[in-house]
Order: sequence, then C-alpha cells, then structure tokens
Amino acid sequence: MSGTVPAKEDHVDVLIVGAGPAGLMLSTWLSRCGVKTRIVDKRGTKIFNGQADGLQCRTLEIFDSFDFAHRAWRESNHMIEICLWNPDENGRLRRSSRIPDTIPGISRFQQVVLHQGRIERFFLDSMKEHGNLSVERGVLPVSLQFDETKAADFNDYPISVELRTLSDDEATPAQRQQHHKTADGQESTLEDGLFRSNLVADDTDDLIRKTENNRADQTELIKAKFMVGCDGAHSWVRRQAGFKLEGDSTDYIWGVLDIIPITDFPDIRSRCAIHSASEGSVMVIPRENKLVRLYIQLQATEYNKSGSKADRSSITPSIILKSAQRILHPYKLDYTYCDWWTAYQIGQRVGDKFSLQERVFLAGDAVHTHSPKAGQGMNVSMQDTYNLGWKLAHVVKGLSEGSILKTYESERKSIAEQLIAFDHRFSRLFSGRPAKDVMDEEGVSMEEFQKAFEKGNEFASGVAVNYGSSPIIAKEGQVVSKPELATKLDIGKRIPSFKVLNHSDGRPWHLQELLKSNGRWRVIVFPGKLTEPANMQRMQTLGKRLEGQGSFVRRYTPPGQSIDSVIEVLTVHPGPRAGIELLDIPDAFHPYHKDLGWDYWKVFVDEESYHEGYGQAYENYGIDPIRGATVIIRPDQYVSWIGEADDYDEMSKFFSGFMKQQAAGKLSGDGAPRL
Repeated sequence: MSGTVPAKEDHVDVLIVGAGPAGLMLSTWLSRCGVKTRIVDKRGTKIFNGQADGLQCRTLEIFDSFDFAHRAWRESNHMIEICLWNPDENGRLRRSSRIPDTIPGISRFQQVVLHQGRIERFFLDSMKEHGNLSVERGVLPVSLQFDETKAADFNDYPISVELRTLSDDEATPAQRQQHHKTADGQESTLEDGLFRSNLVADDTDDLIRKTENNRADQTELIKAKFMVGCDGAHSWVRRQAGFKLEGDSTDYIWGVLDIIPITDFPDIRSRCAIHSASEGSVMVIPRENKLVRLYIQLQATEYNKSGSKADRSSITPSIILKSAQRILHPYKLDYTYCDWWTAYQIGQRVGDKFSLQERVFLAGDAVHTHSPKAGQGMNVSMQDTYNLGWKLAHVVKGLSEGSILKTYESERKSIAEQLIAFDHRFSRLFSGRPAKDVMDEEGVSMEEFQKAFEKGNEFASGVAVNYGSSPIIAKEGQVVSKPELATKLDIGKRIPSFKVLNHSDGRPWHLQELLKSNGRWRVIVFPGKLTEPANMQRMQTLGKRLEGQGSFVRRYTPPGQSIDSVIEVLTVHPGPRAGIELLDIPDAFHPYHKDLGWDYWKVFVDEESYHEGYGQAYENYGIDPIRGATVIIRPDQYVSWIGEADDYDEMSKFFSGFMKQQAAGKLSGDGAPRL
C-alpha cells in the first residue's frame, strides 16, 4: 500500500480492470443481472478508431442476445468472399481461387468488420441503459491484497485494491506524431496505434511511480468479492496474481494501415490473402466508410537497422506502404487519407492460470496473445467474459454454488490452447515464402495454405467451441445425456438457430432470439406431436411435476420473483398449430400471472410460416417428431443436457448438482386460479 491513506472506501461485487471489449462484455453481462460492478481503465478516453475490427458469427449471435447486433450489422462491412492471390510460374501475382468468407449455413450471421471504437460504443450504451453503469477512465489500480482466509466464503470480500485517479496528462498515452502530406499539399496528423502495440513496453509501472504522491482525495480503497483483469497483454492484474504467459514470439513484424486506397488492384473490396514470390504477404480487409485495412509483412531491413531487436522508432506509415507496394507489384497502391496505423510482432502465448482461487480472474489478452489476421483476438476475448459473466452473477446472487466458477478456466483455457495452436500454424503459413515447386521444402505450399484457411474458417467463426464435461455440461458423470435423441445437437456447443413460429400468433422467430442474455437457464421441451394422445398425456404429467410446489423450477426461484426468472421453460412442438389450442397445454408451459394473464410467448411450433418459410427445427436438430426430447440450455446458449421429453427426474438431478435451493415463499404473480 502507498503512504497515502485513501479518502474513501467502497464495497463491490465485481471490480473489472480494463475497459476494452473483454471488460465491456463482462460489465454488460453484470449490468443486466443487477450485480454491483465497478469498471476502471487507466486510459483517459475510449478508442475512437483503429484497433480490432473483425466480428465473427458467434460474436454477432451474442450481440443479438444483448439486443444490439442490428447496430453492428447495419454499420459494418460484410465479408462475403475471400480471394487468394499467389505467384504464378513466372512469379507474377494471380488470383488462384475464391472461397466464401463464412461457411454457408453455419450461422444466421456472417463475419463483418467494424472498428473497435464503434463496438465499444454499443457496449457502453447498453451498460448505461440496463444498469446505469459507466467506465471510470483515468483510474489506475496501484496495489492488490488478497486475503486467502476469506476465499472460501463467497459472501465475503477477500480482495482489497487501491485505485488512483490520474491527471489528464497521465491518462493520455504518449504518441509519435506522424505527419503525412495529402494530394492537395496539406499536412495531416495520423493516429498512431503503436502505443497499444506489443512492440511498446507497458507504462503501468511508470504511471504508478508518477502518482505516488497523489492526494488522499485522489485515492480510493475498493473491497471486492471478485476481480477480473481485462487489462491486456501486459496485464497488471496478472503480475499481481503471480501468473505468467507461456509461449514464444516469431521474428515476423507486421504493419497495419487503415486507408482509403487508390489502386488498380481488382479485389481491393474483397478480403484477400496475398503471397508475393519474394517480398512477403498482405492481407486485405475491406472496411466501413470506404476504408481498407492492410496487414503488411515488413522486411527485416526496413525496421531493424542494428540486426538485433525490432526497432519500432524506424517504423512509419511510409515504410509500411512501401512494403505493400512491393508485395502488390505490378499493381499500384497509394493513399491520401490514412485513418490509423500500427505495427506488431507475432507471438503466441497462453496464461499458465486463468484464476486465483476463483476470486481473481484473467480474460482476453491478459491470458492469450496471438496474431490478429485470423480475426480472433477481440472475438475470443469477448467470449471469455461472456462465459464468465453469468457464472459470476449466479454466484453473487446466491443462485449457484461457487464451484461453477471452476469451469471458467477448464472451458476457456482449452479454447485458448486451441486458438494458439491454430494461430501458430496459420500465421506461419501466411508469413512464409510460397514454395516454388514440389521440391521446395522451405517454401509454403499454397494448396496447404488454402486447406488450412478453409479448415480454420469453422474454428474462426466461433461456432466450433465445444466445452468439456463438468457439472454444467452433462457428457459424463452422475447425470448423463442421451445425445441420440437430438443427433444434430452437440452437448457442449452453442445451440444453432432455426425458425419456429409463436403458437399464439404465428409470428416466426429464430430460436436463438428467444434465448436473451438475462441470466436464465432454459429447459426447451420438444414434446413431439401433441395431436398424438400419448404425447399430450406425457405433457400433462410433466406439466404437473413442473408446477408442483417442490418442482426444481420453484426450488431455485427466489421468493417474490417470477417463475421464469431463473429457469425458463419453453416448448417447441412439431405441429400442426391449428390442431392444438394453447390453453389445452398445461399451465407450466404458459404460466399465468394474476396481473398479466397467460404467457403467450413460451410455446412455439415447428411449422411453415406465411412469409418466411420453414425452419424445420426438429429435422435440423435431429429430433424424432414422435418421440421428442428435452434440451437444457445454459444462460450463454450452450447445450448442457439432452434427455427424454418427460424425464423430469434427470432434469432435476442435473440442476441439483450446482444450484442453490432458495427460501420457500410465494412467487411473483403466483397462485391465480385457472380461467
């Protein structure tokens, strides 16, 4: 601790350090769930341009669950196609193939690109709207104390952090002022992204030393139940926890330009992977607002005058552009407007640990670093905290046992390791010299590169994530799923989306649209044809057990809350819709509220709509329309359990493995007589 006694003290459930995409995803989750949260960032302002830009399918699905995917979808540039360019037998660049950027049918979204500043704005607006939560900027943590004796009690505050408020000058990172002369002779100042690059040393320790004599009214002591470090590759939180990143760096240095290009290169508005014969490689990413991002491999002689470590001071936009011009030859490339630029060194590293006794967590670049060309950094970072957010909320609110927090490291470290392995192979294939012929062992086979690119597309999309067995993923153990009942669903993967119709009004919805990120578990009953008497009888029996005073739905619902606030029961039957009246289905599947009447938004039918076709959900999930099935979905849309449509006992046993029973009491709107 410093010599200054903090002027004030605050107790919070969760303290988040770092307000990049990972930190903002977490604070968005927690604001939706009513968790007392503080989020601080040492920088004085948010990002306004540059930085990460790719949004993968799974990320857009998550944004949609928070109700702002439409903003990203509307503003972004959509990535439809990838063009691969390679040297021909004479060394001249040629387009060798075109492939779809996103695997068709993998998601209802495709990859898009939009600069990080706009993405952060969507989060900030959502946090403000749903929890009146905002980022405290120019605020730096300077000390961390962790009381291990309190770690086992999740109601206690084992974490003590001193925060200091920085001056405006301290909170503004130093940048090299780069000037560029435009076509009309005017000079413009370019935004320098090097201060966030891995070529530049972290300035946190310098800032702490500069602020050691801060006044007491500029310091604050935070007592927290949980702390999450989303503070980047140089993570201060990681160092305080005593953890480290393990891995290596390559010698490859890449420059990045966000420009409005002036060029005769024919595919400048398509995503391109370009290998020249001997000058290196370029990736082209067409952006919004006429911008194009170029990832450009730099030759060592351009930035490394001493023959030793990379010298960032010699890297300029001009050097990056000249390298791109040589790679694209004989095509011409120039610009008069540059929006942003940076440079980085490729490295693949993963953290040795992701949490300190499930009280201090690390996420995003704080636990995994890699090259940006596969569009994974921001996406995987956000998906780290999307995984963690609901778990923290459930533990803080006393809904779940603290043991579920162990699944954060087991699930996300595995994904980080897969990412590092993928990126290690991909970045070397991308950076390597093309093979001249089959006997060229040192060169990279362009056929091998294309296969790796295509194979990597599913992984890069984010939909291939498959979490291993745990108390909340019933692959093995005391509760075991019956995957044969839904043969096209994978336990541990996110549930894919197909259209279903609201039973009451016939409106089509994507199933994922019903799974909003509000902290609820979902039990989705696929009962089979309800016109079959045996199936309707099964529904009646299951409904009575779900409605009963001792049912697992009631057992885990806090007094005074609605029956669907923790575990929501949804129904998708295969039709015909006209053959069944909603009120013929048991009350448990469309609960009654004394002030609001019946819930008409929980029963759906797998049938053709008037205007938007047929989702064929039963067929696409591999569910028999007679036998049916029930699927339990986590609050983050991952499949936890698959079983018989009416197997109440196994459902109850699944939840009993990690949920905390709530005090008995009347639920909101409960007890109304049936009409």
